[in-house]
Amino acid sequence: MPIWFAYTLIVLLVITSILLTMLILLHRGKGGGLSSMFGGGVSSSLAGSSVAEKNLDRYTVLVGVVWFAAIVGLGLWLRLQMNSGT
Repeated sequence: MPIWFAYTLIVLLVITSILLTMLILLHRGKGGGLSSMFGGGVSSSLAGSSVAEKNLDRYTVLVGVVWFAAIVGLGLWLRLQMNSGT
């Protein structure tokens, strides 16, 4: 495979990594972390989830799948390059 394929995957990986970090930071806390383990958690209702939160979840999953595909594609490209000896 040509080298531009690897560069495209690297650029895609960097962009999706930044986007995934930003999307994860936009999520609201659900109250199940370490603070609730030691009794400091505040009970929150998980039933009322808005449309914006559902869309944020969808976008996060979509970007995560693209990120994973870029990593797998880059690994496969690297394996092909190692086997061909170039």
